[in-house]
Amino acid sequence: MAKAAKGDSRAFALIYDRYAGKMNWYFLRMLGKDAEKARDFTQDLFVKLAEKPHLFDTGKKFSTWIYAVAHNMCKNEYRKQSIRHHVPGDDIGVEHKVSDKHAKDPAMEVDKSTFEKMLEIELNLLDENHRTAFLLRYKEEMSIKEIAEIMGSSEGTVKSRLFYTVKKLSEKLKAFEYN
Repeated sequence: MAKAAKGDSRAFALIYDRYAGKMNWYFLRMLGKDAEKARDFTQDLFVKLAEKPHLFDTGKKFSTWIYAVAHNMCKNEYRKQSIRHHVPGDDIGVEHKVSDKHAKDPAMEVDKSTFEKMLEIELNLLDENHRTAFLLRYKEEMSIKEIAEIMGSSEGTVKSRLFYTVKKLSEKLKAFEYN
């Protein structure tokens, strides 16, 4: 990013190649699976980076910083929407991993599909901070520290949100526990 700030277009292209897909996925999940809106937000994000590369804090990890910018864009969008509509079955995209030995079992596939739908519904019922923390931790596999930086909160707050979310999801989805 430091090279991009100095006008190196190849450096900016490399950043785009590395992060455009991830950012589009993030926006897609955070903005209700609206593919067009996700593409627009991804484009807006990279336009901001191109126009104001000097805003990058070189003391921070770039991936954490770009997710923080994306997170703030989503928060601003939520503020613009006076009412957020809950659409049952809206896909958040969290995958439930099943071992290969069960993958060919039709009953397991039905359970997996049902679990994923129920998980999506339950995630949509959470507030944005709990859902975001959960997705960044378990889908993007980010550290507690990175999530705290992205969300502008303490590590303790992130841990609390994750604990609450996992506890709530496990209660709501306990019918899917495998022994």
